Amino acid sequence: MKIGLVACDILEPELELLIKDDPDFVHKDYVEFALHAYPEDMKEKLLEKVNALKGQVDAVLLGYAVCQSLGGFPEAVDVPTVMLDGDDCICVLLGAKDYTCEKKICAGTWFSSPGWAREGMDGLIKEMHLDCIEGMDPMIFADMLFESYERCLYIDTGVKNKADCDYLARSKEFAGQLRLRHDERKCDLTGLESAIRKVKELAKGQTS
Repeated sequence: MKIGLVACDILEPELELLIKDDPDFVHKDYVEFALHAYPEDMKEKLLEKVNALKGQVDAVLLGYAVCQSLGGFPEAVDVPTVMLDGDDCICVLLGAKDYTCEKKICAGTWFSSPGWAREGMDGLIKEMHLDCIEGMDPMIFADMLFESYERCLYIDTGVKNKADCDYLARSKEFAGQLRLRHDERKCDLTGLESAIRKVKELAKGQTS
């Protein structure tokens, strides 16, 4: 059984925790997270990457949720594909019920998974194009953007720090830069584990 992974690099810490030593995954491609800023371009690029695996793998795990433009993606590609269940990566990690609950606790919440914490302020500036005006400090726009935010919620998914990246410390640093309260909570990886089981079942069906 041969499985390909095409995933957003925001979820790389969690996916590597689950499949790093899995021999069924013969191809892994972590795609730059900032593509989210261009939903239609992101869709076209992902279609190209998945279709390029035709004949090389039995199935593909698309490490993306719906993310604005990816509804119906498995039906649009030439390789049997499983995608993540949720509106976005935070919904995948927390589950829809807990995601909604955390928003009710504080509507002005920035959700900081290890992947987002790793990207930090530089990632936010890149994602939101806050450096679009030459000579203007991007933090001016960041402060405006986060004016209604109250907290940064770090989601501890159980991944270990890398040698050059303490995820929790990065999350706290981000919160401090925007003067947000920093909270923490744990979550399991049920959503990702479910998708991995589904893609293995799909791949197995292709080879039987």
